Amino acid sequence: MTATATHTTLQGTRVLSLALNLPGPAALMRCQRLGAECVKLEPLPRHGVSADPMGAYNPEAYAVMHSGVRVVHADLKSAEGQALLHTELAQTDVLITSFRPSALRKLGLDWATLSARHPRLSLVEIVGAPGDRAEEPGHDLTYLAEAGLVPDLHLPATLFADMAGALQASEAVLQCLLERARSGVGARREIALSEAARWLALPRHWGLTRPEGAVGGAHAGYRVYRCRDGRVALAALEPHFAAALCQQAGIAITGPETLFSAATHDAVAQFLAGQTCAALDTLAQQHDVPLYTLAD
Repeated sequence: MTATATHTTLQGTRVLSLALNLPGPAALMRCQRLGAECVKLEPLPRHGVSADPMGAYNPEAYAVMHSGVRVVHADLKSAEGQALLHTELAQTDVLITSFRPSALRKLGLDWATLSARHPRLSLVEIVGAPGDRAEEPGHDLTYLAEAGLVPDLHLPATLFADMAGALQASEAVLQCLLERARSGVGARREIALSEAARWLALPRHWGLTRPEGAVGGAHAGYRVYRCRDGRVALAALEPHFAAALCQQAGIAITGPETLFSAATHDAVAQFLAGQTCAALDTLAQQHDVPLYTLAD
């Protein structure tokens, strides 16, 4: 799945990223699609293979995230690499990194050193956990588990913390630019993937997506059901949608509690089990019922 740039919000802005793997490149992709000139500085390739792990284990994802991005290579531990880096930084508005703080210090890219050398440059640091925990090892799965989003033995459907962190990092780019417009100097933002996971987990902590919650399975109109030739993701939550569903299923609504009763769950399941995906698609269009069918 790909998309093209449709906005020019960041036109005239230059973003440089040193971040590898997923969150940083995904954030850079967002910036590129907002019109920014985007540059990625990667370590030197190894045996002809990209030093970015994503380029090795999923070239398709790497290609999508770097479409429209100028990729350059350098050894940042060498004098030549440092010279190239600072030549790029002198022309850059926002730098995105995903190193641990100790690694940034070794490269002379900690905020104190960086801002002294490039006063108008902003820094967006993507880290695993915030503050004093930024040196801890972790990954998307551990951050989701910490946030309460791994309730069983199944892996999450996607890399939620990484992608939420990418969104927050691209938002931080905008924040830094706004702050610099006011102050005249660059700003720093830290984006912690663990905090991004906690943000996504808020509906669960509020009880909305727990089994007893309306969008956690307790409401008969908001569930995934079997149908005759597949599954249907039913989202008839609001009263008018629920009423339309119940009318088609022949269910009488006697009060708000109707949609939460076991009898209604059974009746909806029985009705949908007898319908094909095609029939349910037609029902959705004709009777304004929000659903999405998934054929076997």
